[in-house]
Amino acid sequence: MRTLMKPLVVAVMAVVFVQCGNSKFDIAKGKVGELTTKTTVKEIEGIFKQDSIVKVLSEGAKGDNLFQEDDKYLVYEKGGKHLLTITPKEQLDSTSTIKSIEIFDERFKTKSGVNIKSTFQDINANTKVNKVESSFSSATLFIDDLNATITIDNEDLGLKEFSTQKVTKEQIPDLAKIKSFTIWFN
Repeated sequence: MRTLMKPLVVAVMAVVFVQCGNSKFDIAKGKVGELTTKTTVKEIEGIFKQDSIVKVLSEGAKGDNLFQEDDKYLVYEKGGKHLLTITPKEQLDSTSTIKSIEIFDERFKTKSGVNIKSTFQDINANTKVNKVESSFSSATLFIDDLNATITIDNEDLGLKEFSTQKVTKEQIPDLAKIKSFTIWFN
């Protein structure tokens, strides 16, 4: 009996560690890695204590700029790889929660495997694209199940760089690449 228990315990522990090890990079509605809709700005440094954080702070309401920029927290691995850009809801407020997180590292992925390196074919097969909006330089896919937006450059759509042509989901080539992947926490 004892000889059977040891391999069983080792197997269970291995499964637990494998499942827990990936949670640092999971994307779901209201969650990116260890960040959730309840995470505040002051908690970011503790969550990413092994990484480097570059703070790009706005002038807030006191600045002369009529078009206020958002604060941004750029998270880099110690080796210099850009992981995430975190934007809080309120500028210059350490108690503010997060408005959005832009994903830059392919290790961050959804349960179905969608990440920044996915093609439109991967996105379309593994998520429900609820709406497509066109702009001068890109098409934005809205994915309500994740509260996410994915942007695809007009060049990957076979359109001129500055085009006002309306784009439908059916017109997007399977191999079109993601330009940006943002999770919204509002």
